[in-house]
Amino acid sequence: MAMAMASTLSVLLLLCLAAAASASPPLSPQFYAKSCPRALATIKSAVTAAVRSEPRMGASLLRLHFHDCFVQGCDASVLLSDTATFTGEQGAAPNARSIRGMNVIDNIKAQVEAVCRQTVSCADILAVAARDSVVALGGPSWTVPLGRRDSTTASLSLANSDLPAPSFDVANLTANFAAKGLSVTDMVALSGGHTIGQSQCRFFRSRLYNETNIDAAFATSLKANCPRTTSSGNSSLAPLDTTTPNGFDNAYYSNLMSQKGLLHSDQVLINDGRTAGLVRTYSSASAQFNRDFAAAMVRMGNISPLTGAQGQIRLSCSRVN
Repeated sequence: MAMAMASTLSVLLLLCLAAAASASPPLSPQFYAKSCPRALATIKSAVTAAVRSEPRMGASLLRLHFHDCFVQGCDASVLLSDTATFTGEQGAAPNARSIRGMNVIDNIKAQVEAVCRQTVSCADILAVAARDSVVALGGPSWTVPLGRRDSTTASLSLANSDLPAPSFDVANLTANFAAKGLSVTDMVALSGGHTIGQSQCRFFRSRLYNETNIDAAFATSLKANCPRTTSSGNSSLAPLDTTTPNGFDNAYYSNLMSQKGLLHSDQVLINDGRTAGLVRTYSSASAQFNRDFAAAMVRMGNISPLTGAQGQIRLSCSRVN
């Protein structure tokens, strides 16, 4: 009896050890503390310089991380360029002719490779660069869990289906974010990322000419560079936050209350009872917005990462090794 019990316990112990060995290790803020202690400082310096040179780049880097995580997880798949034998995600409708900042990530990767060869993933660089971009524009900071690895694949079809469209209403947005494990609060807080950056006319033209919940003077000011006809002005830019376009703050939410949301998917947040309360709260409580935004960024950055022996550490972010 005793021998049988001991044998059973031994088998259970071996199974537990095997499960622990096969389980993917969790992300950790200290992941590079020993293997590349200069990684975070190197990324921060490069991001700060890029944003100082062009404030819009901060929003572009934040958007890159978002568009990465919502398509097969935070694995830097968005950075993979098309080749004769490989189709990436940059040609998908939400990305084509609008996604940018890949050259900045390439520059950061080169600097990081110079201090620690093939150690820091492009996926982690994206996550840290997003945080540092927000900080560079006056927004909150947060601790970024690290240890993501880079994918060897990308998905054009998922990029077309999984990224939220500017035409979405609250029901669409809620379902889209829920599919990634994110709450309504996360969705409304992350929408506040539109306090920086610009959008192209083709993404807000329909709102200008077909919707009534838009401030008349605001709409008129935009129509000059965004004509009704789709034959011109498609790439004309307008700030997502007309009040403080280059500062990360809570003015985006005040704009929504004044019917000055640029995108349909922005303005619907104040017109729907499921989200209007949060918009009003964030418009008057910047500290709470900063806390909720930072927490939501951490949760978003934890969407299906590759860890352990999964994926690879790319030498160049735009192509697999």
